[in-house]
Amino acid sequence: MNVAIVILNWNGSKMMRQYLPTVMKYSRSDAEIWVADNASSDDSMQMLERDFPQVKRLQLDKNYGFAEGYNRALRQIDTDYYVLLNSDVEVTHGWLTPLIEFMDTHADVAACQPKLLSVFDKDRFEYAGASGGFIDRYGYPFCRGRIFDDVEADDGQYDYSTDVLWATGACLMIRSKDYWKVNGLDGRFFAHNEEIDLCWRLRQQGRRIVCLPESVVYHVGGGTLPKGNPMKTFLNFRNNLTMLYKNLPDDELAHVMRVRWALDYIAAFETLLVNRNWGDFKAIFKARRAFNQWKHQFDKDREEIRAKRVLDPVPERMNLSILWQYYAKGCKKFSQLKSGI
Repeated sequence: MNVAIVILNWNGSKMMRQYLPTVMKYSRSDAEIWVADNASSDDSMQMLERDFPQVKRLQLDKNYGFAEGYNRALRQIDTDYYVLLNSDVEVTHGWLTPLIEFMDTHADVAACQPKLLSVFDKDRFEYAGASGGFIDRYGYPFCRGRIFDDVEADDGQYDYSTDVLWATGACLMIRSKDYWKVNGLDGRFFAHNEEIDLCWRLRQQGRRIVCLPESVVYHVGGGTLPKGNPMKTFLNFRNNLTMLYKNLPDDELAHVMRVRWALDYIAAFETLLVNRNWGDFKAIFKARRAFNQWKHQFDKDREEIRAKRVLDPVPERMNLSILWQYYAKGCKKFSQLKSGI
């Protein structure tokens, strides 16, 4: 068994100084800890060399973003398991062992995640992954413990392992052979939705993705791009549409894209008229334009995914509209959702 914990860093010196000590203290001694640096302009690499000399370091020549940055780093690391870990994650005693033991005994599982709680409120789930991720029929992601901006308190209601559609990129353990079997994260995404796309591709090939809440970590979240940042909005909308274009079955693509066209423009005008957010309004229009300009770059991806698909439908892509459930039915918790509505 070989495990490499890989933190992709960009100007995260402060976060690493605060949270890297927990990774070193509470991780197993047989796990290597790496920091791959996306050409930071702060003192990240100097700080690591001075304060954490036992941590292995990789220096990338420019900022490749989350997706391609990890691809370029992981190509240089020979191990059985990768753990993709954000620099703003505080791990807990023994966090790694349940993940490793489960993967070692379940060969059909490609990837897993721990339960993700908030650093700022440790009895509440954290937005980025909570207790495992799903998507609805129109591509909107949600989690056990988080629907849109409604984040649940952790009362043990999701303290059982379960198959999910996606595991959070904030703390993702994945077999290296599975990672490269589907060519890793899609570097064209730069950031946002890339781990959902990766897990969806693996799931369609019959590989399982699992959340294991007996492992617990705490996440700051939003450490790179703050909420409401127009670039984050642009990347989320463009990449989510691209993920759908790549992965949807042929008989659903046209319908889902028509519905998303309407929903995206409704979302754009809501941000402008209700939230008076001109930046996000423009970002959504820009994202849809960018998607239409580059979507045919992914035609080959669609063909390859379709040719390798063995699982259709994917059960963790839930047969419901999360927008309808949330706004019309008032379902604010994962446990309230009813498939088919």
